Amino acid sequence: MTVELPRTGPLHGWSEHFADLPDGVQIMAEPFVAMADLRVDPTGPAADAVAAHLRAALPTRPSWVDGERTRVIWLGPDEWLVTSPFRNPEELEADLRAAVGAEGAVVDVSAQRTTLRLRGEHVRDVLATGCAIDLHPRAFPAGSAVQTTLGLAGVVLLALDDTATHYQLLVRSSFARYLATWLLDAATEFRGA
Repeated sequence: MTVELPRTGPLHGWSEHFADLPDGVQIMAEPFVAMADLRVDPTGPAADAVAAHLRAALPTRPSWVDGERTRVIWLGPDEWLVTSPFRNPEELEADLRAAVGAEGAVVDVSAQRTTLRLRGEHVRDVLATGCAIDLHPRAFPAGSAVQTTLGLAGVVLLALDDTATHYQLLVRSSFARYLATWLLDAATEFRGA
C-alpha cells in the first residue's frame, strides 16, 4: 500500500506568526508550487517552442509574465524559472523537456525554493530595510523581477502591482525560516504606524 504524503513547505505552520503582524503588513506562505529551471538560447527554435507551449513569450529582461497555467520569471539572458501551482513537478519538467528537445536544459527545482506573498501599505518599507533595490513603482513597476539579497538571504523578488503594496518573494528553502524571522522583526517597526 502506497501512502501519498502532502507536499508542504518549510514555512508550513507559520501562519500564526504572520497573523500577529502590525497593520499595513501581511505575509503569507504560499502552498507548494512546481518549479523548473529552464536554460535555452532565447533566439533559437527551442525558445519559440517553449513560448508556444506555455502560451507566453519568454521575458528578455528582468521581469515575469504569466502563461496559461504557469509563471515565467527571467533569471538571466538564457535562464528562466517556470512555476505552476496547477501542475505537479514531474509533469512540468517533462512537458518543458519535450518542448526544448536537445536544444536546452530543464531541471526540476521545486524543492529548492518556497514562496511568500507580501501585501500592505508598509511592505515596501519593510523590504527596503534589508534590500538595496529601489522598490518605488517608477523603478520597480508591476511585472518586474529581480534576484537580490534581503537581509542575508538570496531571493527572487517580483512586483505584483504598481502601488508598491504587493510582492511575491521566492527564497531558498534552507533560508526560509531565517527570512521569515527577519521579516517579522523588520515589520515590528511599523506596529502602531
